[in-house]
Amino acid sequence: MQKILITGFGFMGSLHAQVYALLPGARVVGVVDDNADATRTKLATLGIDAPVFRDFDAALVAAAPDVVDICVPTPAHPRYVRAAIAARMHVFCEKPFAATVREARLLAAAARRAKIKMQIGHCIRFWPEYQALEAFHRSGRGGRLLSLHLYRSSGRPAYSVGNWVNQEKQSGGAAFDLHIHDTDFVHHLLGRPRAVSSVGTRDATGWSHIFTTYRFPKVAVTASGGWNYPAHWGFRMGFEAIYERAVVEYDSRAATPLMLTEGDGQRQPMPFTPPEVGSAKGGGGNIASLGGYFNELRYFVDCLERGAAPAIATPAQGADSVRTVLAEIRSAATGRIVKL
Repeated sequence: MQKILITGFGFMGSLHAQVYALLPGARVVGVVDDNADATRTKLATLGIDAPVFRDFDAALVAAAPDVVDICVPTPAHPRYVRAAIAARMHVFCEKPFAATVREARLLAAAARRAKIKMQIGHCIRFWPEYQALEAFHRSGRGGRLLSLHLYRSSGRPAYSVGNWVNQEKQSGGAAFDLHIHDTDFVHHLLGRPRAVSSVGTRDATGWSHIFTTYRFPKVAVTASGGWNYPAHWGFRMGFEAIYERAVVEYDSRAATPLMLTEGDGQRQPMPFTPPEVGSAKGGGGNIASLGGYFNELRYFVDCLERGAAPAIATPAQGADSVRTVLAEIRSAATGRIVKL
């Protein structure tokens, strides 16, 4: 049984708590959040019995956790990661876990030296429809991948405490906070690109929409991501993967979101098996389904229960994704191709 201390109880912290409540190998033993009263109310609504702390160090002593789950705003990630590593606690940290490549690599090295287990919250690697694409891709069933396009679009985010997500110095803008999901999945499916070429739109929140071409030797790969849509536009994500003998499509807004067309056959629903865990409670955020979050945290907890280090969404992989996204931002700012 893994005892979990959650730091930060906004949308993501609340969502993680809901997932842990479904996992037999995990138990939330405490939550750290400045807004203690609101946190207690939310925990009660979720049916989770755990003490609330305002002070992280006090929580480490009183709750005696095995794991620190870090869901505070991005700028505070490194501070909590270092503190958890110093306390010899295993760490789950939301993405992006650092704002610079140097910081990300230093944190990854610190986790290795301390011999603690750490996973980064790159949930799209665990999202059921993206897992279905990965399984199809690895099988070779469609022949060679010719092109891949991924997209992620959102109305102006209004769910973050203090509106930190809409402040470039806090979140890094949509390119760094939102689009990084697809950059990370490109890494997961195809490895690191040789170079990136990006264009985008910029506003008071930073790079609010970015369009990137990832340079690979034998496949055309592009992705776009942005939150410069009207506040009530909603959310949409998806991909289109074209193979020599097949096309796999995903559109989160479609009535039948995952589709497969093979050879001369008809376009039809592609079977996949999402976990039966329902939707997140309490609103906020831009995705209601618990599926991908459930998969990633179940994987993390299972690794800890087996005494194994996570091999998916590792700190080193998280650092690589930070490096590529920052290169995309640099390309958009300069109009140049940036080699990696």
